[in-house]
Amino acid sequence: MTTFRVGITRDILDADGRPVYDLDALEQTPGVETALVADVEELAPRDVAGFDALVLFKPRVSAATLAGSERLVLVARLGVGVDNVDVEACTAGGVLVTTTPDGVRRPMAAGALAFLLALAHRLPEMDRHVRAGGWERFAHVGAGLDGRTLGIIGLGNIGRDLVRLVAPFEIDVQAADPYAVEPVEGVELVSLDQLLATSDFVVVAAPHTPETRHLLDAKRLAQLRPTAYLVNISRGPIVDQRALTELLAARRIAGAALDVFEQEPLEADDPLLSLDNVILAPHAVGLTDEMFRRSSDSVVRSVLAVVRGEIPEFVLDRRALEHPRARERLGPSVDAGR
Repeated sequence: MTTFRVGITRDILDADGRPVYDLDALEQTPGVETALVADVEELAPRDVAGFDALVLFKPRVSAATLAGSERLVLVARLGVGVDNVDVEACTAGGVLVTTTPDGVRRPMAAGALAFLLALAHRLPEMDRHVRAGGWERFAHVGAGLDGRTLGIIGLGNIGRDLVRLVAPFEIDVQAADPYAVEPVEGVELVSLDQLLATSDFVVVAAPHTPETRHLLDAKRLAQLRPTAYLVNISRGPIVDQRALTELLAARRIAGAALDVFEQEPLEADDPLLSLDNVILAPHAVGLTDEMFRRSSDSVVRSVLAVVRGEIPEFVLDRRALEHPRARERLGPSVDAGR
C-alpha cells in the first residue's frame, strides 16, 4: 500500500516547539505519514511536493504553490477563513479545500459574546479606574442587554451560534445577510443600513470577500448611533479602520471591540492604541483549548476521509471533485454522492 503523506505547516507549533493542535491521530493511522513543512509566508512547489494532503494554518497556497504538484489532493485549512488559499486555483487543479467550521463556530461566537458583555458592562473602564486608585462605584454604569438590539452582519455558522448564546439575555436580534434564505428563530432579517441605524450592538461575522471589503465604510459607519458599540471578529478589511478610528476618537459611537485589523499586527504608532473606548485583541479572541480540540478533530476527519477514498465533510468548492485527479482518488465516492 502506498503511504499517504500529510504535510503540516510549522505554525501549528508554539514558541517552545510544541503543537497547539493535536494531530497525533494522523500519525497513528496505518499507511499515513506526517511531516512538517517549511515555515514560510507562501509555500513553494518544493514545499508541497510528495504530499497527498496539506494541513495548514497561516501560510499561503497560491497557483504557483501547486505548479508541478502531482500528488496533492487536499488542502485542509485550520479555521474558516481562506484568505491565504487560492481556492479557484486548487479547484482547477483537482485539489479539494476544506475548513473547520465545526471547530471555530462556538469559540468564535463565545468570543463575540465576551466582547459584547465586556463593552456593555464597561469592564475595561472599571479595570483602569480601580488600578488608578479609584473606587467610584457609579462612575462607569453599564448597559443591560434586555430590550436592546443586537445586529449581526453575516448569519453563517458563527452568527447563528451567537443567536443561540444571547437568547437568555432577552436581547432583540436582527441580522443583515443577502445570502440568508432560511429563517432563524428569533432573528429579523433587515437591510444593512437599517441594522446599522437601529442596533445598540453590531457584531461583524461576515466572511471577507471582494464584495465585503470595506462593507462598513465611513458612510455606513456614520449611521451608527452615538450609544452603539461595534464588534469585529471576522476580518479587518471588512471595516474601514481609518474611518472607525476617527469615529471612536470623536466619540461619535460609544466604543468597539476588535479582534481583527486591516494590517496585522498593528503598527506601534497606530492611533487605535491610544484610544480608551476600544478593546483590542491580537486576532485571538477565539483561540481556546476548545477551538484547538474541535478544529484538530475536524481537520483529522477531513484528511482521513480522503485516505479512505471518501469525500470530506466541509469541501468549499465541490467542482474540484470533477477533476481527473480527484476522481482518480475519490471516484466511487464522487459517483455515489451524485
